[in-house]
Amino acid sequence: VQLQASGGGLVQAGESLRLSCAASGTSEMIALMGWYRQAPGKEREFVAVTTSDGTMKIGDSVKGRFTISKDNPKNTVFLQTNSLEPEDTAAYYCAAGGLLLGPTYTPAFWGQGTQVTVSS
Repeated sequence: VQLQASGGGLVQAGESLRLSCAASGTSEMIALMGWYRQAPGKEREFVAVTTSDGTMKIGDSVKGRFTISKDNPKNTVFLQTNSLEPEDTAAYYCAAGGLLLGPTYTPAFWGQGTQVTVSS
């Protein structure tokens, strides 16, 4: 499975971005797709994950500002990021497959990062 993320950019605080990630290399529907992010000098952080039945988990640091959605037939996941803050500046990584056990999502596949930079 290959994951291609897009939609990152440079925005000002308070603005929004919509990130997209399309999966290829499989004809089957991918049940789990989500996002992590990593800021310079920090560990990779869980952002959001969604399942094929619409179940969603959102990371505490973005809850209420970010939403996740999935186009099941196209194996594409979206991350709507609203009210962006400078602290949201990071490389955002698409993830797919793997396991969702309680609050913990462990992906099987990773895409390349798309950079989000928020200026104050």
